[in-house]
Amino acid sequence: MVKKESLKKETQGRKFDMALDKENYILLAISFAIVVIGFILMIGGGSDDPDVFSEAVYGFRRVTLAPMVVLFGFLFAIYAIMKKPSVDKKN
Repeated sequence: MVKKESLKKETQGRKFDMALDKENYILLAISFAIVVIGFILMIGGGSDDPDVFSEAVYGFRRVTLAPMVVLFGFLFAIYAIMKKPSVDKKN
């Protein structure tokens, strides 16, 4: 009980800084959406009948486009994390 009260006294009036800026978190959300879109592009292409082979599995969208979109999403996430925050003109 004493520790909680002393912790409250120490943290009153202080502003906690996040690890990243708001802009970085927005960019991370965009990169997550890009990765999800890439995985959505990969789905499908199967055949309803298990005895019949469908060539749709090897289409351009699933084999080439979707992995490139996912890779771009991951690279964009790295950029979002590494981006330096812009300097406020107010300060």
